[in-house]
Amino acid sequence: MVLFWILASTFLVSLISLVGIFTLAMKDNLLHKILFCLIGFSAGALIGSAFLHILPEALEKTNSTNVFYCLILGIILFFLMERYLHWRHCHDKDCHIHAFTYLNLFGEAFHNFIDGLAIAASFIVSIKLGITTTLAIILHEIPKEMGNFGVLIYGGFSRKKALLYNFISALMAIIGALTGYFISDFTQGFSNFIMPLTAGGFIYIAMSDLIPEVHKESNQKRATLAFVAFLLGIVFMAAAKKFLSC
Repeated sequence: MVLFWILASTFLVSLISLVGIFTLAMKDNLLHKILFCLIGFSAGALIGSAFLHILPEALEKTNSTNVFYCLILGIILFFLMERYLHWRHCHDKDCHIHAFTYLNLFGEAFHNFIDGLAIAASFIVSIKLGITTTLAIILHEIPKEMGNFGVLIYGGFSRKKALLYNFISALMAIIGALTGYFISDFTQGFSNFIMPLTAGGFIYIAMSDLIPEVHKESNQKRATLAFVAFLLGIVFMAAAKKFLSC
């Protein structure tokens, strides 16, 4: 039953990579507004998931010092991914975008593999934690995948090719989930290590990638809307915690 939840959740997360289909008919201005609010919301959801769901669960199951060591390790790992795998989307017109498209796909594939590990570890702990972790990842994936699609198109990919390659990259989440599920049978304390590691990754993504994007906005109205969306993301995860604990 747990394996079914893991596979269904990771497949659902993988389908988010096809979100580019719904942006093809949008005007650039409307797309920017929607994406900007989604960035704020997903940042709040990631923060809420890390501090309200994952870390409290991890602290109940293992020594608190070890949890925070793994949390710091997660932040370091995601820092290295972004620094050396060029995980960040390219926003500058003069960047080497054509070479970056393939580096971006490689980095995203590895990131999706880690997402799969996180989902597997969450469901191994409990179905409730698995659902909230999956929700947090989905909320982060929507704006991220919209951005990925835009990068691939800008880098010279056709729309069909961009969708296909993005989807293949996203399927690495399923491989990561299967790896995590079977490793958990042989490795004691797997979830105790992966969960705070995931929390560190969530915090890093929100604080290093998403929130700085909000600060780049010079329009005060849009920035305020993004901040409201950020708060709503936190409230959403708090409400999910209360609902799932009932």
